[in-house]
Amino acid sequence: MNRFLFSVLKHTCIIITASIACISLTQPIGAQSRKRLEDVRMDSTMSNHKFIYFGKGDEPSKDTTLTLIQRFYEDQFRHFQDPLAPYFLFLSKDSQLAMGMGGCVRMRGYFDWGGALPSPGFAPYLIPMEKDPLQKRHLGTTPAGTALFFRVIGRNKLLGEYQVYIEANFNGYEARDFRLKKAYAAINDWTFGYTNSTFSDPTALPPTVDASGPNAKMSATSVLIRWLHELPKGFSVAASVETPSDQIEVIPDITAKVSQYIPDVAAFLQYEWQKSNHIRLSAIYRSLPYRNLLVGKNHNKSGYGVQLSTLFSPFYAMTLYCCMNGGHGYGSLGGDWLMGSYDLVADPDKPGKLYAPLCYGGYIGLQYNFTPMIFASATFGGSRYAPRHDVSADQYKQGLYMATNVFWYLTPRISCAVEFNLGRRMNFSGETAWARRLGAFVSFSF
Repeated sequence: MNRFLFSVLKHTCIIITASIACISLTQPIGAQSRKRLEDVRMDSTMSNHKFIYFGKGDEPSKDTTLTLIQRFYEDQFRHFQDPLAPYFLFLSKDSQLAMGMGGCVRMRGYFDWGGALPSPGFAPYLIPMEKDPLQKRHLGTTPAGTALFFRVIGRNKLLGEYQVYIEANFNGYEARDFRLKKAYAAINDWTFGYTNSTFSDPTALPPTVDASGPNAKMSATSVLIRWLHELPKGFSVAASVETPSDQIEVIPDITAKVSQYIPDVAAFLQYEWQKSNHIRLSAIYRSLPYRNLLVGKNHNKSGYGVQLSTLFSPFYAMTLYCCMNGGHGYGSLGGDWLMGSYDLVADPDKPGKLYAPLCYGGYIGLQYNFTPMIFASATFGGSRYAPRHDVSADQYKQGLYMATNVFWYLTPRISCAVEFNLGRRMNFSGETAWARRLGAFVSFSF
């Protein structure tokens, strides 16, 4: 691992561990057993609904209704910025069916100085190496993240537990095009449709105002078939086959891309303790085809990625997020590498041949709740591209991502936040460039 990146991650872990120890010592006896403040806020959110009952019989009890609402949030792939359960819900009086349509309106504003990024997302890969006098400062706004969704959750004697979910976001051209984000159906342990890759762990992503988040996060979404089963003693296991999508280096008259025909295979093993605490080991295998035009022959290279991620609360007011991943040929699944063609790259010593280069990275985030409705967080992340041969001096080598913010929930469904971002890009020449951003957002979930 790059010495600088390793050193920064090491010292960050030491500082955070020391902070946890110091703060823990200041807590009164028994505070460690108190309910997590983040969970207190979520409980307040779940009690903030209006119910419309249909069907015959008496209305279900409050406890039965709350149990049904909890199923809206029981998602192994739920992200901090995902919409809350709908404010208005249709419930059957036998408590076998819940249906609702909701969404969120989210507006972001940001200000760059000392060199502007050409994107609403703060990605170190995009930091310009040469400062443009026409782009010294930039003020931008975006409705990206505004979403609408529809969800049905039910229980049937024949099918067991099932749900259907559709979500669309304004994240397209200039963040104003309405595009499908998720569309899937789940029956007991099986999920079919367009949703988060099994290789990802959105729950372990720290809260950020910036929509891009840490530059080593895995954020792939694809059409898949997934089996996810809960085992005894807090363990769960999942496996899936997923529609492949790769990014390879194409050299005119030398190499060409070949259509995909073998699905990606992903899996994870997770251990969960208490509420909202887990550690997950994920892996993915990929088939990466290409054609050597010099000899007129197709080849199929293998790629893989491994990820270790966790989310846990050392005590009731603090939450720790951490993730490390690495592999060959998995760059198109997220992070800074998504913006280049890093699944397969050319081997200069063997014209016409491509190989899967090494990439790795990680992030660590710390959240502290002053109250259930107010918290601050800090995130540090890094990513590294490590090919086995010399590359041009102006190519991306590594990126560093930093964010610190404060979130305030005025009500369980209305929130606002401010954030400072700092990022650095380094090329193989050793040249570096920094970027700074001040961002803010307001969100209303309904």
